[in-house]
Amino acid sequence: MNTHEQKLNWSELKSQLKKKFAALTDDDMQYTDAKREEMLGNIQIKLGKTKEEWQAIIAAL
Repeated sequence: MNTHEQKLNWSELKSQLKKKFAALTDDDMQYTDAKREEMLGNIQIKLGKTKEEWQAIIAAL
């Protein structure tokens, strides 16, 4: 998968997550490879979800 495809996939996923969780903002969803874990951790805390719950949510989309 090239970088362009990854960006498209992230854009789709981000859109779906924002529809499902109105509390998520664009700032919450800022993605860079270097900050991936930090971003996911912040989202987990904001939504009150465990890492496993968050992974299941993403997998279900």
